[in-house]
This record gives sequence, C-alpha cells and structure tokens, in this order.
Amino acid sequence: MRVDQFDFDLPEERIALRPARPRDSARLLVVKPDEGLEEAIVHDLPDLLRPGDALVFNDTKVISAQLEGRRIRDGHVAQIGITLHMRLSDNEWRAFARGAKKLEAGDRISFGHEREVCLLGTLEATVTEKGEAGEVTLAFDMTGPALDEGLAAVGQVPLPPYIALKRALDEADRDDYQTVYAREEGAVAAPTAGLHFTPELLDRLAEKGISHHFVTLHVGAGTFLPVKAEDTADHKMHEERGTVPAAVAQALNDVRKAGGRIVCVGTTSLRLLESAAKETGEIRAWSGATDIFITPGYRFRATDLLMTNFHLPRSTLFMLVSAFSGLETMQAAYAHAVAEGYRFYSYGDASLLYPAK
Repeated sequence: MRVDQFDFDLPEERIALRPARPRDSARLLVVKPDEGLEEAIVHDLPDLLRPGDALVFNDTKVISAQLEGRRIRDGHVAQIGITLHMRLSDNEWRAFARGAKKLEAGDRISFGHEREVCLLGTLEATVTEKGEAGEVTLAFDMTGPALDEGLAAVGQVPLPPYIALKRALDEADRDDYQTVYAREEGAVAAPTAGLHFTPELLDRLAEKGISHHFVTLHVGAGTFLPVKAEDTADHKMHEERGTVPAAVAQALNDVRKAGGRIVCVGTTSLRLLESAAKETGEIRAWSGATDIFITPGYRFRATDLLMTNFHLPRSTLFMLVSAFSGLETMQAAYAHAVAEGYRFYSYGDASLLYPAK
C-alpha cells in the first residue's frame, strides 16, 4: 500500500508533552467499526470490558539508554550521541548514533561527562560494526549487571524525539515514562498504552473478573523511525526481542475457550502475541526476535480488542491500527480525535479498538 494513504493533518499542539494526572484520567475513545465512536476515560475501562476478558500487558522496563560520549582518535575528539535499541549479549548492544559519520569500526567511545564515572569506572565501548542509517554495534567493556549499573549511572531516559526536542528531560519523567508494573529491564521506549494504568485500576479490573497477564517485548528505538519508503512493502522493521511464557500462553488459550476476549494493552503486546500465535489462533510459548510489520490485509489471530494511544501520521503504528479496525474507520476516528482535542502519542490519550468486521 502507498504510505501516503496513512497520512493525516496533526496540529503540533496535539502531541502531549506531559501525561494526564492521575494516569487513568486520560480520555479514552472507543472505536467500533460500523457502529461509531463512544467517549470515555481510562478509569471507565472495567465497565467497558466483560467478566472473563483478559488484559495482556507488556512488562518491559525502560532503561537509561540515551548516552552522550566522546570518540577519541589520533588525538581528535568527536562528540557522539548514542541511543541503544537492542541488546545482543551481556555486553553488546545495537544502537543509533548521532554523529555516525564520525565513527568507524574499531573506534573507542567514552561515555559520561569528563569527570563522571559509573560505580565501577568509566563506561567505555568499542564500535564493532557500522551499519546503515546511523546504526552501529557497540561492545562495552563491562558486562551483565555491571554494565546495567554503568548505563543507569551515566545514561538518561530516552524520551521520544517529538518530546525531547521541545523540552528537557526532568525528574518526573523517570516515573512518568514507566508503567507501574514494569519489571523486565531492556526497553528503550515505553509501552505507552500501559502508562494509563494505576494499581487501583488494576484492582478494580480484577474485582470485575477481568484477568491480567504479562508478556515481555523490549521496545526498541526503531519504533520512532519514520517510514521513508513510498510503499509499505519496501519498509523494513527493526527487530525487537520478546517472550511469551508458557503459563501465559496456556492461560490466554483457556480464556478464549471459555468465551472471553484477549485485550492487548498496546501495539507491543499485540505484535508479540501475533508473532507467537499459530494460524489457528492458538498462542504458543515463544521467545526470540520479531520484526513483524502489520498493515491492512493482515489476518489477526490472537487479538480480540486493542487498547492503544493515538499515533503519528505515516507511522507503522497507525498502519497497525488501520489493519485492526479498518483504514476508513481509523481515519474518521483520528479526525474526530483531532477535532475534539485528544492528546496524541506517548503521553497522550488512549483508544479502545474493536476489530473490523
């Protein structure tokens, strides 16, 4: 499909720079193809779902993946910005480099301010490979938990570029840009639909008989990359690593057998379940890397409803929701959201999508 089919006018002021407070006070647009739109707030979710339904959350935890470093070669210093996006081993990461033209394989980069070191010494890495579009592979001198400590000491939370370009990171973001149930470290971007949930809302959902289950997909910075191709067939998704535990797969299969619905909270949990599902819709225990790219025409196997934020024009995420609920339906829903002042993207409002019939 042509990428320009997924374009729409989005006023800059519609992109939220701060989240709703409290988290579950964000607006929620319920989208039912061929039936229309309903206005709600996230707090209403227990009344919008049915007993026996199952929510699927991505429990990945955002790490301090934004690093500022210095490359020193033959006495010459170059400032390099790094955004980690996929862990390859205990000490290796793929990353996007700002200033990648200044890097070559074999270069050494030292991270942190001149006099700032992590708990176990200066955080340093070697460029082992240089790819396309500013991507590099880094091998850090530290490994495992020691590397994690080093990144936490000298790195920053990687706010999305459309926020970071408008205001500085502050202490509030360290909590705001993390779900309340985050536990598996490894993401460099938050699974943002989950940012709307509070412990109290989770309790109310459980009291209503709506179960919740956790899968893990470590969201990469590739989620923010623009689609430069003119046709969706020519766009390549970056891989992200994830896991669907066997117990979760079995529980979700049982939910469906009992007549309940699987409600994915966020496009990341949806992409992971769809990667793990068989053609029959049965969900398997699964672990690995996925680069699944969902566009209209895709047949969903494991997802009955989708709760997600409002996405940017021409993005792979708007393509995904258009595949789920229908392109015309989502164009109309987004036009309504813009007109009614809904807040878009990571810190914005949410939608609850029903599938196209």
